[in-house]
Amino acid sequence: MSTDHLQVKRGSRASFVATIIGLIVLAVLIAAPLWAGRADMRLMGELFLYLSLACLWNLMAGYAGLVSVGQQAYVGFGGYMLFALTIFAGVHPVVAVLGAGVLAALIAVPVAALVFRLRGAYFAIGTWVVAEVFRLSFAQVSSLGGGSGTSLPVSIVKSMTSGRQAREWLSYWLALGLAVAVIAAVFLFLRSRRGLALSAIRDNELAAASLGINIWRTKFVVYVVTAALTAMVGALIFLQKLRISPDAAFSVNDWTAFVIFIVVIGGIGSLEGPIIGTLVFFALRETLSDMGTIYLIALGLVAIIIMLKAPQGLWGIVRKRWDLQLFPLGYRVQQSATPDNHQQLHDK
Repeated sequence: MSTDHLQVKRGSRASFVATIIGLIVLAVLIAAPLWAGRADMRLMGELFLYLSLACLWNLMAGYAGLVSVGQQAYVGFGGYMLFALTIFAGVHPVVAVLGAGVLAALIAVPVAALVFRLRGAYFAIGTWVVAEVFRLSFAQVSSLGGGSGTSLPVSIVKSMTSGRQAREWLSYWLALGLAVAVIAAVFLFLRSRRGLALSAIRDNELAAASLGINIWRTKFVVYVVTAALTAMVGALIFLQKLRISPDAAFSVNDWTAFVIFIVVIGGIGSLEGPIIGTLVFFALRETLSDMGTIYLIALGLVAIIIMLKAPQGLWGIVRKRWDLQLFPLGYRVQQSATPDNHQQLHDK
């Protein structure tokens, strides 16, 4: 095939259309207080927070190869820092969410130095042990309720906005804004030079090291950034709940197992995967949650079937069938249109 009319591009027509549709959907979601009820807004806010957690876990496991089963450590840490900063330091709750992210980044530095000494399954177990240490530590803090937990004082809740409706709107917009920020941050990071290095590490760690890529530093940056953003998500989760306890804050089922399920069924190692996985998870939860243990069994069966039939997740099926890439991360070779042929796309 002649190369006279070849062009190298990141995006495609599908990604351009997806961008336009995404902006329209975002505008509709921003205006949700005008058309959605309170219950719907709470559900969508929870969906956005789970989407954020899924995108962050996918960045670690799907791109950096850091399979953590202890990310609940930073969810709980962020929640407790929100309570501590607002109750003891008098920080406004919204500012405390940012503060929780900064503090989580600081605490993630020594934690990373420790768990990065482990490899494979030992790393996964090590992250879970760290989360348990966090849970047991906060259970000893009597000023934050100890093992039984504590509630956010009414005065702090009222300081957010005037009126219950306004607080619900603010909580919704914060959850939506954080989800958009997380997706944008992950997308821009993966398109940067560090993201290129991360992709090289994922494909072949030995070859990446031979090319001069600092594998430890690249993974370290991913771990710390992920910890900070996860803590901010955790802070928003418990800002909505208005109450926190060690068991709820560091729940491995709620903040890690369900998140892994979302990423696996959606498609690990892609930005589109967590979005699809989150929608499927909430559809299953809203449909089957009243069935008790059958609900959990159904989730397990769905995960097993998808892992067997579609190892790359639901998005992998879509991408293979229609060659779609809604978030273009790599380059594509595109043949320019001529009167005698149609446009052809090939992944480089």
